Amino acid sequence: MKVNQVSLTISAVAESQYPATGYPEVAFVGRSNVGKSSLLNRLIDRKSLARTSSVPGKTQTLNFYNVEEELYFVDVPGYGYAKVSKSDRAKFAAMIEAYLTSRKQLRGVVQLVDARHEPSADDVSMYQYLKYFHLPVLVVATKIDKTSRAKQNAVIKMVKKGLDLNQTDHLVLFSATTGEGKDAVWQWLEATAEIGGEK
Repeated sequence: MKVNQVSLTISAVAESQYPATGYPEVAFVGRSNVGKSSLLNRLIDRKSLARTSSVPGKTQTLNFYNVEEELYFVDVPGYGYAKVSKSDRAKFAAMIEAYLTSRKQLRGVVQLVDARHEPSADDVSMYQYLKYFHLPVLVVATKIDKTSRAKQNAVIKMVKKGLDLNQTDHLVLFSATTGEGKDAVWQWLEATAEIGGEK
């Protein structure tokens, strides 16, 4: 999809603040500093609309980006940042669970993992959580430009094995630097949200 119009509608902490337009939504989840903002900015052809927090792990809002009046990208704050207190983590987890389990407009989830490392325990827990609630998942292995092409098959095997990837879910290798994988991510987004080309 060619994106001409995109805007941050709201940074929400409660269901009462979620947009009421009824557009389909896709959530983006991943560990802190995995490259989520870079992926979002690449997808919408912007350099800095999606911003990282100056203090990783401190942003605890669901950021709803209106894309072309057709779809919402829901930016979920990064998980796995050690300096967040247990009480804050509990509040954050409750907010995320409420959204993921009750939001009717949610069509699927893009989970980011770092292509340079095996999926972490937090990555595995998040994937299992999403599967427990039967949510369609696209796994995006970021920073693939930092690995050699000769190792890409090994990366694919490592991620699939580490997450025990369901056969119905897809894996895309992505680079925010080169744009590799962008079209494949959009194909999944359009098919899952039933927008754009073929419904």
